[in-house]
Amino acid sequence: VRVAMMIMTRSLILTLESTREAYYQKNAMADVFCTLKRAPLSVAERLKTLPGVAAVEPRVVLDVTLDLPGLTEPATGHLVSLPEDGGPQKLNRVFLRSGRFPRPDERLEVLLGESFAIENGLQPGDSLVAVINGHRETLKICGLGLSPEFVFEARVGETLPNHKLFSVIWMNYRALAVAYNMDGAFNDVCIDLAPGAEAGPVIEEMDRLLATYGSGGGYVRKDQPSAHRLDDELRVLHSLAVAYPLVFLSVAAFMVNAVLARIVRLQREQIAQMKALGYSSWQVGIHYLKFVFVIGTLGTIIGGIAGRHLGGGLVNLYTEFFRFPSLVFVMDYSALGLALGISLGASVVGVLSVVWQAVKLPPAEAMRPEPPADFKPSIFERIGLTRFFSPAFRMALRNIERRPWQAVFTCCGIALATGLMVLPGAMSDSIDHLLTFQWNSVQRQDVAVFLSEPSSNKGLHDLEHLPGVIRAEPIRRVPARLKFGLHERKLAVTGIPKGADLNRLLDGQSRPLVMPDEGLLMSKKLAEVLGANLGDEVRVEVLDGRRPAVYGPIRGLVEDFAGVGPYMEIGALKRILQE
Repeated sequence: VRVAMMIMTRSLILTLESTREAYYQKNAMADVFCTLKRAPLSVAERLKTLPGVAAVEPRVVLDVTLDLPGLTEPATGHLVSLPEDGGPQKLNRVFLRSGRFPRPDERLEVLLGESFAIENGLQPGDSLVAVINGHRETLKICGLGLSPEFVFEARVGETLPNHKLFSVIWMNYRALAVAYNMDGAFNDVCIDLAPGAEAGPVIEEMDRLLATYGSGGGYVRKDQPSAHRLDDELRVLHSLAVAYPLVFLSVAAFMVNAVLARIVRLQREQIAQMKALGYSSWQVGIHYLKFVFVIGTLGTIIGGIAGRHLGGGLVNLYTEFFRFPSLVFVMDYSALGLALGISLGASVVGVLSVVWQAVKLPPAEAMRPEPPADFKPSIFERIGLTRFFSPAFRMALRNIERRPWQAVFTCCGIALATGLMVLPGAMSDSIDHLLTFQWNSVQRQDVAVFLSEPSSNKGLHDLEHLPGVIRAEPIRRVPARLKFGLHERKLAVTGIPKGADLNRLLDGQSRPLVMPDEGLLMSKKLAEVLGANLGDEVRVEVLDGRRPAVYGPIRGLVEDFAGVGPYMEIGALKRILQE
């Protein structure tokens, strides 16, 4: 089992990493990303002159509502513009699965994400309705594609993809820019770095240049949502490649030790006869080590076959979450040799003491029967703790004291085996607890409405009076950079009204926290990352609008399992933003 887990996880790591690197390189995955409000295309030309920049791809990006028959709720389309001149993309090039790219003279032709098309039975030649900037447009599907930018294709903030209700859509720049009143401008940019260039200085210069255009701040590839999600999965696999084999390895070493110890005790006379006939201690030791080599070799072969089949099955599962042009299982054959070496090494370490007992036995002594065990009263009996126990229980205590290390390793083996049985159920219960806590205690709304631009109280009033609405609460999110000491973190500050009941902030005892009139409530983990405590002043640099910067004390710590973030009273946040 240990070998199978090790080979499976290492092969999956090799498969995902090699496929990712080849895909990113072939389709020119960008190194730096940035989203902004609006900037003229001439600014993109200035970005190209920054030191360390090799290529710049300005784009128009927006989310739209898709109206498809048969869906009980509207789907979301993430529109991304293709180059203005109709030429090939410099960065994040689309892999064309079927059909063709939109023609420059066709205003409403689009490339549709393959996953969404499969889930909804769409293909080149079909059409779908999208609401772009308040206008219904009928888009013509001319092809299906994939992109290295959207290997994990999901709405921002969602932990699982929903290919039925979300799709990336590629459209000609001029058609999308005109429809969104962005002609001659862009609101998203990707940058490829020159060989050897550092991302930090480039991002600093880019942020300075784009600050007046509503930039939310640049970020590197590892922070891009899709790439970050794929990195998370690889981190989990790296952990499993170490943790599970370590547990099974410990159990296997103890089991081999117990088996070989019994064999040596039963073959004392044979050992004596072999030594009396001239066999050396080295030859006797090698004889018993061959048992270990046979067990380790057979276990590695069987585990390798099992790991190959398990890995192949999991690769098929990964295709549901990560969209590559091709994801083929790659066997890590180096893991076979490593597994064999580790298996044999662990087994040899586990039986060294037993083999040493076999080789050090003088022939004359080995011919005698094994001396009887010392069954003197145990320490528990000598201090009078077992007077009311049965004889069988006292014998067990004596055996444990006579062989303490065997007892310790036996307890450890049973504990590890029990832990392996408990772990799957514990993971299931943990996930159930997290979901129940998040959706029953924290986020208790039935529907969340996201607006492309902030709205006034009139918008909230209209939502409150929709048929079937019992209660509605406003939320204002704004990108910001939090700084405390030498630590900083870029994320969204969330404004919540005092007394909110649909989005509650709870402490470690699941008690609602009162939103202060001034200052911040902060996720406990975020405070830990920043090195801050209750009462500390944190600098908040807003990365939107007038980009104000304020200091606010931490008034409370939030128990948040669905991410980290700072929270403010919505009125206080609006005052900072001068809204």
